Amino acid sequence: MKSMNHVFKGKKNYARAKFDGCSEGKDHIHNRGKRFIISSFRTVSIAAFLAAVIFLAGCTGSGADSPPASGGSDGDKIIKIGMVGPLTGDYATYGQSVRNGVQTAIDEINAEGGVNGFTLQLIAEDSKGESTEAANAVQKLIDQDKVTAIVGAVLSGETATVAPIAQDSGVLMVTPSSTAPGLTDTGDYIFRNVITDDVQARQLAEYVVSELGLKKFAVLYANNDYGVALKDNFTAKVEELGASVVGVESYLDGDEDFRAQLTKIGNEVDALYIAGYYTEAAKIAQQARRQGIEARLLGADGFYSGKLVELGGDAVEGALFTAGFYSGDSSENVQAFVSTYKQKYSEEPDMFAANAYDTMKIVAQALEKAGNDRAALKAEMANVKDFPGVTGTTSFDDRGEAVKEVIILKVENGKFSRAR
Repeated sequence: MKSMNHVFKGKKNYARAKFDGCSEGKDHIHNRGKRFIISSFRTVSIAAFLAAVIFLAGCTGSGADSPPASGGSDGDKIIKIGMVGPLTGDYATYGQSVRNGVQTAIDEINAEGGVNGFTLQLIAEDSKGESTEAANAVQKLIDQDKVTAIVGAVLSGETATVAPIAQDSGVLMVTPSSTAPGLTDTGDYIFRNVITDDVQARQLAEYVVSELGLKKFAVLYANNDYGVALKDNFTAKVEELGASVVGVESYLDGDEDFRAQLTKIGNEVDALYIAGYYTEAAKIAQQARRQGIEARLLGADGFYSGKLVELGGDAVEGALFTAGFYSGDSSENVQAFVSTYKQKYSEEPDMFAANAYDTMKIVAQALEKAGNDRAALKAEMANVKDFPGVTGTTSFDDRGEAVKEVIILKVENGKFSRAR
């Protein structure tokens, strides 16, 4: 989703300031020791000496800079899992889906006895779709809640901001939904369990040109890093395959009126690729139809929500888009997940929920082998190969990127069906 690629050019230093009272305390105890030897006020000196020893012991104990590896106390037998994403605001539907997917997996794992006798506990924090809020949330999860791992962030801009914090703290972070290229380059504690913008855009371009025979395209993209990455890779692949892109127009998140851009594009194109989210895509589709544009509607994983059809109606009929999950898959594990999710939340799971569900199951599998230890967990995650999840078979490459299938879905009779 939305990203901040400029963050990748140089790591920010998120190391927290060290409390320097310990060195002062050592000097203090040294001086008090001298006075203890020469003073006749032995009782007072002994009390001061003991106070200084207690102070020194406090300085050398575990602090915020080195949080314990366990996510909870041994007495509680709890492993804490963090989640961060927009639970309120314009992008709340994405964050809520991720939280619900993680919780569904945790409930199943705990019902089966937990992980090595430990119960998993989810602590979800609201980023409100803002990077600063996300950074504060992640810092809280690490410093105060002492989580063992974090599922998130949800939007790419959030993940770009908070990944260095998790990396510097040695806490595993796995995003189930941030698709901007380069996020896992932050370090070896950062993983991604979702197809990236460049991969999905290029595969859709290849499908519509090589298999459907479409030749002339226009692109309307959200002017954020998510939209730009999709636009750049789709147009590059289309032109590489010998087709043409005859118009490229941008819009901003939250825009309502797209008539000016659609007028420039005109109705002489085979397909209109919308590099953005379902909210704007539904409005673009309706306005395009009113202006007589009959081009095939194309999109990416930002389309994958029942709200696309709810908002777009007949205007989005026939639309094609990429996804990493299909709830209509007939496999037993997919249908079991869909059924459980519907019972819990009274709605069908989307790609965000499914990827989050698989992500939590993968983390739990790694925890079983690594034990409740952050460094060992990170190492075990790197060894995940061919995990059989509801979003398909998942492995991680040496950069922490998920290796998995790209699905192409179609809106057919007001529902999603699999085109490839």
